[in-house]
Amino acid sequence: MTTHNQRMGVLGEQIAARWLTRKGWRIVYRRFRNGRRDIDLVAQRDALVAFVEVKARAGAEFGDPVEAVDHRKQRELAKSAHVWIDRHGRAEESYRFDVVGVLLDGERVLVKHVEDAFQIN
Repeated sequence: MTTHNQRMGVLGEQIAARWLTRKGWRIVYRRFRNGRRDIDLVAQRDALVAFVEVKARAGAEFGDPVEAVDHRKQRELAKSAHVWIDRHGRAEESYRFDVVGVLLDGERVLVKHVEDAFQIN
């Protein structure tokens, strides 16, 4: 990953965390690592925990950032989420996967939060 992409990823995560916080979520973990896989943000509101994948892009020429979370990435997120739940989860909690797309378009910042974006069987 290039330095530019890393900076874009960190900026996207900061914007997404701020967005979620304003919507009443509490960020309980940033960049949870499980081997080579990670979860960008783990957010909680009451007894609901959301594992949040953040995709950030500068410009719309490559499409909607949310669409970049393919089946392979979903499986990786699920594996990491199971590890997080084993280590930190509590019986009263419920879990879901959210995706936050951040699009930096000139001076505008567009945020798209897809709640319960996918299910893992």
